[in-house]
Amino acid sequence: MSPILGIISSARKSAATVTGGTLTTDSTYNYRTFTSSGSLVVSGGSITADILVIAGGAGGSSYRAGGGGAGGLLYHTSQSLSGTYTVTVGGGGTGAAESGTTALGNAGTNGSNSQFGSLTASVGGGRGGFPSGTQSDSNGATGGSGGGASAHPSGSTAGSGTSGQGSNGGTGGWGGSYYGAGAAGGQSAVGSNGTAGSGGPGGGGAGQQAATGTDGTYSTGGGGGAGHNPGGDARRHGGHGGSGIVIVRYERSEEHTSELQSRVDISYAVFCLKKK
Repeated sequence: MSPILGIISSARKSAATVTGGTLTTDSTYNYRTFTSSGSLVVSGGSITADILVIAGGAGGSSYRAGGGGAGGLLYHTSQSLSGTYTVTVGGGGTGAAESGTTALGNAGTNGSNSQFGSLTASVGGGRGGFPSGTQSDSNGATGGSGGGASAHPSGSTAGSGTSGQGSNGGTGGWGGSYYGAGAAGGQSAVGSNGTAGSGGPGGGGAGQQAATGTDGTYSTGGGGGAGHNPGGDARRHGGHGGSGIVIVRYERSEEHTSELQSRVDISYAVFCLKKK
């Protein structure tokens, strides 16, 4: 085989076709983004990819309540991929509705796990603590990042984050009759502790005086319910957690686009004609 024919044949044999997710590109990389569960298929060759996996954030709880924890974040580097891989994208947790009952709140829900193939799963965020008359309910739940603690009763603890994926939540605080919810943990820092009248900022936000919790975005949980003000009704709902996401990145040169494949096919055909 001639050297030129060998190069063309090698290019044809090593071509990888990749499908799944939403394709975007820059000058160096292709990105396959999954905002819902699906499959990544690599056929006709293999690619080496970096994979970002973020779980769903938790929902904030209501009334003097903690914010929901951010979804766990993992970055898997230099993964050799060939074949079909199941991609699971975790949904965000639901923020709790107003309780309608003085001094009692409702629980938000934890975020759901995200996973690529058999790689370690990213853990969903932990819900915020809420007052229910049971101490365990007032504590933030564990998760990718922990949920914030309820401001009431005193002694409520923040949820723990998963090592390597997130951080711990924050604790609640109060002054006189004004309560502040504990903030949820984020990927880069532990959640702030609550202060009188409002919760501290954090990965999942926090409850504020006479205001509803805000919804989360990617890698964040929902805000917690409002603090308590005896001059008005502050039994506000918690925000919803942000959905998870999975992004697969690999060099553009590892995948033959239809345009590049057509050029290779034409070059190969022209070369064969010239040989005749």
